[in-house]
Amino acid sequence: MNVLRVSVVSKISKDGKRLQHSSTKAQIKSPETIFRAKSSAPVMLARRSSSRSGPGLQTFGGNAGCNRNSTTAKSVSLAASAATEAEAIVDVDLGDRSYPIYIGNDLPWGELLKKHISGSSVLIVTNETIAPLYLDRCIDALKEEEGLRVESVILPDGEEYKNMETLMMVYDKALQCRLDRKTTFLALGGGVIGDMTGYAAASYQRGVNFVQVPTTLMAMVDSSVGGKTGVNHPLGKNMIGAFYQPQCVMIDTSTLDTLPLKEHASGIAEVVKYGLIKDAEFFVWQEENMEKLLNKDPDTLIYAVERSCINKAEASPPLALWRKGTVNRASRQGHCFLQSLTYATWP
Repeated sequence: MNVLRVSVVSKISKDGKRLQHSSTKAQIKSPETIFRAKSSAPVMLARRSSSRSGPGLQTFGGNAGCNRNSTTAKSVSLAASAATEAEAIVDVDLGDRSYPIYIGNDLPWGELLKKHISGSSVLIVTNETIAPLYLDRCIDALKEEEGLRVESVILPDGEEYKNMETLMMVYDKALQCRLDRKTTFLALGGGVIGDMTGYAAASYQRGVNFVQVPTTLMAMVDSSVGGKTGVNHPLGKNMIGAFYQPQCVMIDTSTLDTLPLKEHASGIAEVVKYGLIKDAEFFVWQEENMEKLLNKDPDTLIYAVERSCINKAEASPPLALWRKGTVNRASRQGHCFLQSLTYATWP
């Protein structure tokens, strides 16, 4: 028998109406779901509520005794003190490695980030494109916390720089600044920055904390969720890396205001993918709201990002299955195809 966990996804429904937060539980024998899980791995099944003005999503939890390597996601009610800080919070349930994903427009960066910084120093890792736009904002937000030392390193921008040579710039900066094991690495940028910062954090002094602040739609709905970190090798993409979870992910959709339309469209394609392969009702919603998505309507983006994050977290399999090589074969085949074409021509 499955346990029905119902929580209001956010303060914004799929039609843009503001909502109050509530939570309830019930037991069901045959939940009406968009899809039926075919795997024995613990998952969370998702659907939208029947009321068009009601919560954007309800979650159905199966197999409650999840092991710590399995990934599930649920939307959680916001405490009164946090209700003004984020439009939505998605809790990625990984046992002692669980973490929240804060989603909203023009979030209070300092208030949210300081909750997940336990030491006295932070190293912001960003790139040449994002630094002029958001580095000062990030530094100022972090320095709201008295006594917090903030350092930064700016990497070249582009997938071709996702390699060990560029990664050494992060290690060099951390060592030059004598950052200890209590420091926190902060990824400020797109998927490349997130992947590289996560791996640097996983390996620096055998592991330090890190947080993600994605600034591209692709990173918000894909690479910032799931814990996959790493760099490329001349013989293969993402061949050097680790599974390493952040302390939190803070998604401020206002950063998409500066994202070029081509990159924004690429991120929307990733959002559409979740509807096509997993969430039929979400796909219908996308068709109805595509113009708003393309025009970067704040409430529409928040709902799309939140639901995409839930789908991504639910779809991320247990770590044991990754090690057995029984999942993600299509992704590996795609990387092989990429290598046979343009990847091999990189410097």
